[in-house]
Amino acid sequence: MVDVNAQLDAVTRSIETKEVDGERTYVQQLTQTYPSPIDDVWDAVTSAERIPRWFLPISGDLRLGGHYQFEGNAGGEIRRCEPPRDGAAGYSVTWGMGSGEPAIVSVRLVEVDASHTRFELENVATAASLPDGMWEQFGPSATGIGWDQGLLGLALHFSGGDDGIAPEEAAAWVATDEGKSFMRRSADAWAAAHERDGVAADAAKGAADRTYAAYTGEAPGPEMD
Repeated sequence: MVDVNAQLDAVTRSIETKEVDGERTYVQQLTQTYPSPIDDVWDAVTSAERIPRWFLPISGDLRLGGHYQFEGNAGGEIRRCEPPRDGAAGYSVTWGMGSGEPAIVSVRLVEVDASHTRFELENVATAASLPDGMWEQFGPSATGIGWDQGLLGLALHFSGGDDGIAPEEAAAWVATDEGKSFMRRSADAWAAAHERDGVAADAAKGAADRTYAAYTGEAPGPEMD
């Protein structure tokens, strides 16, 4: 098993607001090193058989130019796919739910040594693609808590959880004290990253608090188109 508090501390997080092609854009990044060779990590994050063991059930054509769909979650197109070569690998996909403009999610793997691989995830979304006021209300925690849960699942997978966790088991876990503590600490970590991006401390904390309340069912969450 993985100590969830240690897992949160193992992740490096950042959020940067910048202009990309003339549009205000939010670039969110998470990085963690896993105790597994790059070929194995690549298989875990690209195989239709293994992805459900640490994230969500997936369907579709998992190849360059193909489309994928996570059960009850996002779907999109596979835009880039570069298998391991010379110690690096990566892919990019569109990531969306509903009819709005999708985000672009990119995964990059870097070989640290023969038995360790650095996993880097980047989530890029334009301000125009988000519902009015969503970023100001919820900030980076809205997606950040979900990505933290994904990296936790991957850590559990590499620690021996080969059979995976059923979605209903994951849903039950987030309602436990341990699950809520994980989400609270994740929200706080994203508030700190938000503040480093130049947002006032009280605004960053308020956004994180509202997101945590939405994830725990204490308040309504953001509505996506």
